[in-house]
Amino acid sequence: SSNEYKLNFKKSKEACLSYIQDALLQKQWKRAAEFLTCYVESLEKDYSREHIGPSEMIWRIGTEILWHHSQSRMKEFNCFMEQMKTLGVKRYLKVCLEHVFHLLCNGQIDEAYQNLSLAESWRFGEQTAIQDKEIKLIQAYRGLLDYCSWSKQKKILLEHGEDGFADLAVEQEMHGYFRKAAVNLKEIIKIPGVWDVFVKCYVDLLEFYGEHNEARQVLNEYAYNSKFPANPNAHVYLYQFLKRQGESKKSLISALKILHDIVPSHELMIDFNTMLQKSKKRKKRQLGLEVIFAALDYAGWKENAKAWSCLARQVKQIVISEKHLDWIKQEWNSRKDWWPDFHFSRYLAKRNWQENKSLSYEKALVAGILLGKDCKYFKYVSHQGCKTRVKRFRMLKKFVTRHNPVYLRISG
Repeated sequence: SSNEYKLNFKKSKEACLSYIQDALLQKQWKRAAEFLTCYVESLEKDYSREHIGPSEMIWRIGTEILWHHSQSRMKEFNCFMEQMKTLGVKRYLKVCLEHVFHLLCNGQIDEAYQNLSLAESWRFGEQTAIQDKEIKLIQAYRGLLDYCSWSKQKKILLEHGEDGFADLAVEQEMHGYFRKAAVNLKEIIKIPGVWDVFVKCYVDLLEFYGEHNEARQVLNEYAYNSKFPANPNAHVYLYQFLKRQGESKKSLISALKILHDIVPSHELMIDFNTMLQKSKKRKKRQLGLEVIFAALDYAGWKENAKAWSCLARQVKQIVISEKHLDWIKQEWNSRKDWWPDFHFSRYLAKRNWQENKSLSYEKALVAGILLGKDCKYFKYVSHQGCKTRVKRFRMLKKFVTRHNPVYLRISG
């Protein structure tokens, strides 16, 4: 019967799709391609009018297969993408963008630019208004390629500009790329979203032509506008810009404070800690200690010699002055149950000593103050250092031994 035929047909389609998914998961690209061919052929006999779902799957799966298949060539990929563009107007611009990315990954920049220009001129009734944001994205990527061309001309001008006429020609061409890039990049960053690469390029253009106020406005908007999603990079770009402009320490600290609140493990936390330690204000120095402790909570910082040096220096200063030991105690209370195994085990002491003696010295100083002279890490490193007759390790051992009562006060 008709209903039975439809049911069996639906089951066979689902089974075929299941085989494709299994092949993709096992990275069997040839097998996946064969099943996809069967799937497409089965859809040609499908009269259920459910074209939207299958066409989406064919595009996604086919792209993945062609990207990884050993016998896939650019010619086949281009042909496939052109076919996908005709499957549905709702996905036309998305397919165009994916095609452009593939061209760029294969170094075909001129072809990518041409495809972006064609996509930008695409119009299809009401879909044009619905896909306005996607059109802006197409324009933004075209602006990005114009920026790349501008950057190349700038390099030529700066490196080889000796002939006055040649300089003028290059500068005029460069300015033409600037105008095209600036218009499109400016439009996309007005829309709330994460536009890191576009913002960076636009700011670079503005800075080169001395438009520092506009660049500052763009970065402030990107970092502080509540309509935009929280984005650590926005604060990084603002901080880097302020630093290039020679802004005050207060402005730099303000930018990094927000970054610290969002990503306490960011690499710029060393810069943040250094600035805070140089401050005359007690609250800022205390924040500096909090910042470096928080960074070292993360595994990626475990062997960061600079970070341990920052912590060791500040802890040593506090111990010598015997002021603000409560700062150390406050930070240590929430970490004393897990930092010893995380940072100060005997195994890590051996490994750190073998790989980086400077790191082991800084860590041993911190370990000795926080855990006392009987700490496994401190005992191993100081013993190895004294055995090799390195003066600073002998001084380290004396320092920790002399200030062992501080450990008792910190540990409570």
